Amino acid sequence: MRDNDSATATTTIAVHTPATAGRDAPAATAPAARGRLVSRGALLAALGVASFSLTFPGTAWALEGMGPWTVVMLRSVLAAVLAGGALAVLRVRLPERRHWAGLAVVAGGVVLGFPLLTTLALQTSTTSHAAVVVGLLPLTTAACSAVRTGVRPSRTFWGASLAGAAVVIGFAVQQSGGAPGRGDLLLFAALLVCAAGYTEGGRLARHMPGWQVIGWALVLALPVTVTGAAVALSTEPLRLTAHAVAGLLWLAVGSQFLGLVVWYRGMAAIGIHKASQLQLAQPLLTLVWSVLLLGERLPPAAPAAALAVLACIVVTQRARG
Repeated sequence: MRDNDSATATTTIAVHTPATAGRDAPAATAPAARGRLVSRGALLAALGVASFSLTFPGTAWALEGMGPWTVVMLRSVLAAVLAGGALAVLRVRLPERRHWAGLAVVAGGVVLGFPLLTTLALQTSTTSHAAVVVGLLPLTTAACSAVRTGVRPSRTFWGASLAGAAVVIGFAVQQSGGAPGRGDLLLFAALLVCAAGYTEGGRLARHMPGWQVIGWALVLALPVTVTGAAVALSTEPLRLTAHAVAGLLWLAVGSQFLGLVVWYRGMAAIGIHKASQLQLAQPLLTLVWSVLLLGERLPPAAPAAALAVLACIVVTQRARG
């Protein structure tokens, strides 16, 4: 009997140990897989921020040869042709009906509203000034995400975000002589519509690939952008210099399409509020581009303001929630 019991015990161990190990393996590898997903999402979002940092310099170049309405409408039309072609070649099915309202918000905020308002603002503001003002975008996006998705970041997260926002507001007021100028008002309006577009795009990217989110938004806006481009081309001057063409092509391919593809994928992976705070680095990057590409002289306070909000990234990314 003792031998039989030993044999039974041995058999039990032989049979059940692998099964138990199999059940434990996913639990052991889950944190590592989650870590890889977060790292990949953060990298994608960072690539999006890098592409966005060239938006204002690209806009400044494009404005050298064409009017603001022409820049905005043509960049969206060209991006829609690229995105629509990809959707057609890959035979992507139409989004579900419940997603069209969100896509309309993306189209209104990211395809039309933000490009138009910032382009108009750059007629009276330098790219370095505009870049630091847009440093408020992470805070507005996080706030919009909290309202729309119900995610509640920690107090530490909000404290760091508010600190960065306070630096940005102080810089904007100081540079405008104590009161916001017309360009600042346009930039602040751009922040609101862009935050709404980012939030909806990040939410939709959990249900469809990021490139399809911006792709369908661009296609949805085509009736407006094609009509607007036709009117703008007939009423505004057009001079196709090398700078103007290069700036427009970057806006269409980099800022309006590819940048948003990786941005929305990153937001879906690490969360809208977390990804949004990576944009605190965008003002600093744009300040560098404005010097290298445009020959602008930085206001004395600009680098300090940009570095201050950049420092908040560490706190927001380590904060809980």
